[in-house]
Amino acid sequence: MPELTTLALPLDIGDVRIRNRVFLAPMSGVTDEPFRHRAHSHDAGLVVSEMVASGELAKGRAGCDLRIRHSGLPVHMVQLAGREAAHMAEGARIAAGEGADIIDINMGCPAKKVTGGYAGSALMRNLDHALSLIEAVVGAVTVPVTVKMRLGWDESALNAPMLARRAEQAGVRMVTVHGRTRCQFYQGKSDWRAIARVKQAVSIPVVANGDVGSPEEAATILDQSGADAVMIGRAHYGAPWIAGSIAAAAAGISAPGIPGTPQAFADYVVAHYEDMLSLYGVESGLRQARKHLGWYLDRHAAGVSAEQRKRVLTSFEPAEVIRGLREALADIVTRTEMRSAA
Repeated sequence: MPELTTLALPLDIGDVRIRNRVFLAPMSGVTDEPFRHRAHSHDAGLVVSEMVASGELAKGRAGCDLRIRHSGLPVHMVQLAGREAAHMAEGARIAAGEGADIIDINMGCPAKKVTGGYAGSALMRNLDHALSLIEAVVGAVTVPVTVKMRLGWDESALNAPMLARRAEQAGVRMVTVHGRTRCQFYQGKSDWRAIARVKQAVSIPVVANGDVGSPEEAATILDQSGADAVMIGRAHYGAPWIAGSIAAAAAGISAPGIPGTPQAFADYVVAHYEDMLSLYGVESGLRQARKHLGWYLDRHAAGVSAEQRKRVLTSFEPAEVIRGLREALADIVTRTEMRSAA
């Protein structure tokens, strides 16, 4: 079975080489351009865009351009969601035209607003329809196509191995499996052993996802799933360096760029905030950034007063937010403590 050191090795997705095997998962409202740049700077092997609705992209809806535009990273991977083959194909063509090196198809999102539109993990309820979308995307672009899925819709239909096998036959070059069903959402423990059945069903790379946030957990999920790589999502809340730190541990080195003093950490968070304001504009950026600032405070400044927290998360003045952040982060944990908390 794979060992942790495996994660330090490169991985080929079609003709695209990835520098290591610890990936940042696509997360709606989280993995925007500023977040992906930070995760990449800490040596995450691969970073994926937020989910982009293919229908909105095909129709030219405002905001989609920010999600698919090439941000200058060595590998640009865009995730598409949808239920109509024509829109998925057109969305893939648009993303590839904007420089996407890899197109990922979302068949794993459990959110009701997505599954209610018969997209995301709802596609696992009708594999024939799911395959029609895969075939449309593969036929529309020359770049590698991947699929992210769950174990199935519920415990009575654990059909991820069948979907993965059919996806491989249709030309998909990698599959990622979250070790829960859609009906579990994020409850309970991710079933890492169940991912092994997908690995046994295909010859393309399989990426294991769900409840990984440390080198020890990464080693265990590799052992139990036999997967070729790991993808990490929610563990990155307030810590964009998690994937990179696990990759570094696999290589026996230190992850780059983790702020090591209270001042450096405050500078890091403020820079992230300012990058979001620059991307979205002040009005939208203020709203978009609040969850990130809350995660930073919760994870690294648990002793912050309610008044300080409110000041940071409710102010409509960027300068006031920044002053509040610097005050709240003045006595945060040291680098060593940050790593152990991560």
